[in-house]
Amino acid sequence: MSEYVALPRVLSLRLSPDGTRLVSVVQSLNPDKKSYGTALWEIPLDPEGRPHRLTRSAKGEAGADFTPDGEVLFVSRRPDETVKDEGEEVPALWLLPERGEPRRIAERPGGVTGVHAAGGTIVYSADVLPGDAATEGERRKARKEAGVSAILHEGYPVRYWDHDLGPGQTRLFAARAGAAPDRLDARDLTPEPGKALEWASFAVTPDGNTVVTSWFVPLAGGMKRSEIVAIDLDADAGAEGAGRRVLAASDTHDFDGPVAVSPDGRYVACTRERHSTEELSTASELWVIDLETGEGRALGGELFPQDIAWAPSSDAIFFVADHQGRRPIFRVSLDGDGTAVRVTLDNGAYIELCPAADGSVYALRSAVDSPAVPVRVAPDGGVTRLPSPAPELELPGTLTEVSAVAEDGTEVRGWLVLPTGASAENPAPFLLWIHGGPVSSWNDWSWRWNPWIMAEQGYAVLLPDPCLSTGYGQAMIDRGWANWGPVTHADLMAITDECLKLPEIDEQRIAAMGGSFGGYMANWVAGHTDRFQAIVTHASLWNLDQFAGTTDASMYWEREFGSHGHERYTRLSPHNSLGEIRTPMLVIHGDKDYRVPIGEGLRLWWDLQRSGVESKFLYFPDENHWVLKPGNAVVWYQTVLAFLAQHVLGEEWARPASLE
Repeated sequence: MSEYVALPRVLSLRLSPDGTRLVSVVQSLNPDKKSYGTALWEIPLDPEGRPHRLTRSAKGEAGADFTPDGEVLFVSRRPDETVKDEGEEVPALWLLPERGEPRRIAERPGGVTGVHAAGGTIVYSADVLPGDAATEGERRKARKEAGVSAILHEGYPVRYWDHDLGPGQTRLFAARAGAAPDRLDARDLTPEPGKALEWASFAVTPDGNTVVTSWFVPLAGGMKRSEIVAIDLDADAGAEGAGRRVLAASDTHDFDGPVAVSPDGRYVACTRERHSTEELSTASELWVIDLETGEGRALGGELFPQDIAWAPSSDAIFFVADHQGRRPIFRVSLDGDGTAVRVTLDNGAYIELCPAADGSVYALRSAVDSPAVPVRVAPDGGVTRLPSPAPELELPGTLTEVSAVAEDGTEVRGWLVLPTGASAENPAPFLLWIHGGPVSSWNDWSWRWNPWIMAEQGYAVLLPDPCLSTGYGQAMIDRGWANWGPVTHADLMAITDECLKLPEIDEQRIAAMGGSFGGYMANWVAGHTDRFQAIVTHASLWNLDQFAGTTDASMYWEREFGSHGHERYTRLSPHNSLGEIRTPMLVIHGDKDYRVPIGEGLRLWWDLQRSGVESKFLYFPDENHWVLKPGNAVVWYQTVLAFLAQHVLGEEWARPASLE
C-alpha cells in the first residue's frame, strides 16, 4: 500500500505555441511521506526521449501555461530569494524562461489561483478581499492577528466541494506583458464581482485584447445561473462592469467551462447545460458562440463534453466525452452538420487535449487499467505513448467488459476486474463497486477508489454503469431521473446476477460498496436486499431531505427532487428502510465534506447503532469528500479490506496496524 500511494501522478499537459515543447504538472510523495507535492516536468515529443524535471521546490508548482514566446507561467508558494522578510507565503505567479531560473512576476495578498496568456497579455485570477485594494494586506493581517475566521454571507452559496467561500472574492487581473516581463503591472478587470467568478473558467483571445470567462449570476430564492461574458481590456478601468458584455445567457441553461477561444479569434467554445426539473433530466452539449455577434449553436449531439480544444486551423473542435465505458476524443467540424466523429477507438479515457498544427493531438490517456500517461494521437486515431515521469504498472489481474439486460430491456454494461489466479477451481470473492455522480461513468483510472488494490487481495470487482450513467445517450439518464433508488438498484442487481454466473467468481462470498451517489446506492442496497455479506458506504447520502438543505449546492437538488417535503424525499430516501437493514456496514465520512456533509454520516452511524446493525464508522476529521492525504488513504484501504475480510472471507476481525 505504501508503494501505491508513493507512485507519481501526471496531472496536466500543455503544448507550447510553436508546438515544440510539452510541459506537465506531476504530483509525487513529499520526503515527509505525509503529503504530496507537485513539480513541472518537460515531456519529450520523441518516444525515445526522456522526461526531465523543470522545477524543484518544497512548496510545489501548479497551473502551468505557456506565454506566446514560449516561457512557462506557473503558480507556486515557493519563497522569492530576492525578497527579504516577505511575510506569509501565499501562491504567487512565476515565470520560467526556456533557459534560466524562475522568477516571481506577480503576487496578491490573498494569493494567485490561476493563469492564462495570449497575444502578449497575461491574465491571472486571485483571491481579493472586498474594499480598498491598497489596504488589503493590512486588513488580512489584522484579521489573522485578531483571530477572526468568521465570514458574513449575504447570498448563496457559502461553500463548494471542499472549501469555504469568502471572505475574499475571485477576481481577474490582466497585464500587457510583452516579452519575458520582470514584473506585471496588472489591473483589476472585475472589481467587486461577488461570487460571480468562483469556479470560473477563463481564456484570452489570440490578440490579447479580450478575456472570455464564465460568470455566475445570483437569482431569487437561492438559485443561480452561469453565463459566458467577454471583457474588453481596452475599456475604462475601475467601473463595475466596464467593458463586460454577455455572450451567452439563458433562463433555462447554464453556460460554463471549459472556455476555449478559436485561434483566429472568431469563436468561443464552452458547454451548455440544461437546467433540470422534477420531470426533465440534465443534459450537456458543446456550444459555439460567435465572439462578435453572440450567436450560438450546439454541435456534437447529446454527448457530455468534458474538455474542449480548437484545431489550430480554427475549422474544427476536439473534445472528450464519456462513451460506452470509455472517454474518447471526438472531432466536430464547424462547416459540417454538427456531427461528432470519434477519433480514438481504443479503451482510453482522454483529457488535457493539445492539438498540433500537423493534425495530431497530444493528450493524457488513462483507462480503468492504466494511470494517465502523455500520448500523441495521430489524425487517423493511432496512439503513441510518450515518455512519462510515472512508471508503467504491472496489474494484478485482467479487465473484461460485461453486460446484462435490465428489466425494461435496456443493456447495462460495465467492467469486471478479475484477480490473477481466479478460476473455476479457485473462484474469487465478488465486490460490486458503484460509481458516484450519479451522472458519471466508470471509464478512468482512479487513485482514490482503485479496484486493482482489491484485486491484489483476491477480489473480483464489478464496475457497472447503471441508469443515470453518462456515455449511453440521454435515454439512459432519463431512465433514473428523479427515481434514483429503484431503477438503479434493478440495473445493479441484473448485472451482478450475470457476473455471478461466471465460474471464476464465488457467488457465496459477495459484498457491495460505493462512494457519494455510490454510497447512496450502497445504503439503498442495504435496505432492499440481504444478499450481500458486507456493505461499505463512503461519503453517502442517507436522509435526502436533510442532505438537500445542507449540501453545498442545494439549488441543484431542489430542481430534481422538488422543494423540501416533496414525496420524492420520502420515497427515495435510504433512511426510511433502516428497519430492513441486516447486512454489516462500514460507514466512512470526512468532516470537511461539503458536497455530502458530515451530518449524513453521523446520522447513518447513529441509526445503525440504535437499530443494532453490526457496523463500524471510519471517521476522518481533516478530509473532505475525497480522502487525499497519503497516510489516510492507506488507512482507508486497510480498513475496508479488514472489514471485507471479516465478513466476506470469514476471517477474524483485525484492526489495521495503521490505526494503532
